[in-house]
Amino acid sequence: MPAISTANTASEMVRSATTTALRVAARNLELYDTGNVPGADEVFAPDLIDHNPAADATSGIDGMRVLIAAVRDGFTDPQHRILFHQELAGGWVVLHWQMTGTHTGDAFGFAASGNPVDINGTDIVRVVDGKITEIYHVEELLKLTQQISIGAQSA
Repeated sequence: MPAISTANTASEMVRSATTTALRVAARNLELYDTGNVPGADEVFAPDLIDHNPAADATSGIDGMRVLIAAVRDGFTDPQHRILFHQELAGGWVVLHWQMTGTHTGDAFGFAASGNPVDINGTDIVRVVDGKITEIYHVEELLKLTQQISIGAQSA
């Protein structure tokens, strides 16, 4: 399949995706933009394998819920733009994305700073029967913590 570059928001990709795998992969990012924690049950398989799990998560899907809530509670108007996507054999989808927003609440141990954030990340997901069953994800967390710690107010 040819590589496709876009700058669609996650929501635009959900609406325009031509395959279930791409729609579900984009829906994952849309959950962060909308803060829809219960939506994790629609997108992720109950036995999700997260190859980069949160340290305190009891399961893969629980870790996704925790991350969605952290973005919802810590950032105003988060928006994921899909910079690149590629579908691969076996239900695998690669998404390279950019997230922007404003740090207006407690997030990842940092009090609200009011700072704008702009980070990139890559998700590699496997979609089976309309749900994500495996995920590899890498985010620019150092860049994020640098952006939200500058000028952060003391808690």
